[in-house]
Amino acid sequence: MKFRLPLSVLLTTASLFGCTSSSHQSMNLPLAATHKNPGHTATTTLTGEGNQTNFDFYITGVPNGTILPPRIYTFINKGSCQQPGPVAYAMNDKVNTEPNAGTGGWTFYRSAPITMPDLLSGKYAVVVRTSPEDGSADIFCGDIAHATR
Repeated sequence: MKFRLPLSVLLTTASLFGCTSSSHQSMNLPLAATHKNPGHTATTTLTGEGNQTNFDFYITGVPNGTILPPRIYTFINKGSCQQPGPVAYAMNDKVNTEPNAGTGGWTFYRSAPITMPDLLSGKYAVVVRTSPEDGSADIFCGDIAHATR
């Protein structure tokens, strides 16, 4: 029983230290609607986690005629939204979305096998696209260089 108090103090201290020294950095990136999806907005939160970057997306809508719930494809392209280059990372191991009950929009989660510092140091853009069944239309884009804390 005498070990219980010191052990609990040690575990509490260790857990607090782990929370305060977390290396998970997050940044927000607004995504602009393309001419195929006017009037809608989107954002993604980038979070670095080891050798990968996680993306939490929220979109307010998809083009009329899109099958619901939308199946969304996401890519990291080299270049920018204005001058897109080739796909650097396809984040399409899953393409499902979840409805956001409070806002009527959609949320989804993706990850890419690149560190956040590498993403920020290169010239990359995030592209959000409808499924092939819905025409594979680019509906949102954001230059990663514009991400903010």
